Amino acid sequence: MNEVEAEISKEKDWKELEPNYAIKIFLTVLYSLILLTGIVGNGVTIQVMQVLQHNGYMQKYVTDHLVSLACSDLLVLLIGMPVELYSATWFPFTSTSGDASCKIYNFLFEACSYATILNVATLSFERYMAICHPFRFKALAGERTGGLIALAWVTSVFVAIPLLFTTGMEGHVIEPDVGPVQNLTFCTNLREWWGVYRASIFVAFIVYMVVLVSVGVMCRGMILVLQKTMRPMGGGVNGAEGTPKHESARVKAAKKQTILFLGLIVGSLTVCWLPNQVRRLMTAAVPKSSWTMPYFRSYVALHPVADTFFYLSSVLNPFLYNLSSRQFQQVFVQVLRCRLTIEHVNKRTLRSSEANSTRSLRPLLKSLRCGHGGRSTQTQSLELKMPTFTTLHIPKDTPAPSPEEALSTTDESRSISVRKGNEPDETEI
Repeated sequence: MNEVEAEISKEKDWKELEPNYAIKIFLTVLYSLILLTGIVGNGVTIQVMQVLQHNGYMQKYVTDHLVSLACSDLLVLLIGMPVELYSATWFPFTSTSGDASCKIYNFLFEACSYATILNVATLSFERYMAICHPFRFKALAGERTGGLIALAWVTSVFVAIPLLFTTGMEGHVIEPDVGPVQNLTFCTNLREWWGVYRASIFVAFIVYMVVLVSVGVMCRGMILVLQKTMRPMGGGVNGAEGTPKHESARVKAAKKQTILFLGLIVGSLTVCWLPNQVRRLMTAAVPKSSWTMPYFRSYVALHPVADTFFYLSSVLNPFLYNLSSRQFQQVFVQVLRCRLTIEHVNKRTLRSSEANSTRSLRPLLKSLRCGHGGRSTQTQSLELKMPTFTTLHIPKDTPAPSPEEALSTTDESRSISVRKGNEPDETEI
């Protein structure tokens, strides 16, 4: 045990630094609700994504990114919360886990945590390419999405590898003449690896900040492009390729939903991860041998607050999906009720087009019926107005008309009939 722990043990009983019983009960109930909500929310989210993809409402590469994000959130909750509740809330100074389990826990938790934020980064990058550089996006076919997801997980593993060496169990038995007899054991950073541990924490913090800034910049670029969606092909915004001049309202709405979702994700990661990042920086900024009593008390008080906000970030994503997409919200409720009524997008579009065609044909059919009725009335009126012709007996000595005269007479009668036909009658007016 380091010097500060010996100093603190002279002044206080370590058990007095633990949360009181009421706070432990409150944190247990709160963590249980967060864990249950996160498991149900992320589990249903994975199924909803598959349903939406199967029915043609979501593209496969978006589904893959969001499923990977939901899996990382699930792993964070399942790995971190039970251990955190036991070792940090109920028995913070008497950990019974071994050195190997301490190392594995820190490694897995760190890897899954940074897989979450890196999955957000890869999803943002792919959406940025699809909206701002559509031609390059189409050219990057093949295993692009799988490669980005694999890159996110591999990078998170590399970020977490130093914790396999720099963390472990440290114990100390306080002598009776110094303070109460206490067997203190901690899963903490090791003194002999302090430099490596400090560097790994600062590198992880830099990764966190770079991701937040990068996603923010990409969201800004996508918003600028969407504001120029009516521009012709060619010129873009800030080097971005032009988008089609006539873009469907459905595509525009989907892009706006994507940007809204990414903005909410960045906001939640900033707010929920910041207390935990501060707590981690406290462990890396000052060696444990140099901690003072106020510093240590601040760390102990910040620990449950930072953990609560951190785990909330893994629970909020399903709520953000429901907030940014009405289609997701409807299917989410259907999955919870175990009653899927969603139709394939092709069937829905076909039925909608048939209904629109029927509505568009109604005025035409009505006008045809009205025109048919008008023509019938016109025919009847013409028959009533038609004069009665009598048979003319041409004397035998009257010469027959020549072909030219007959033709001219026929043309004249046709022109008269055309003029009469072009004149509207009272029923049409």
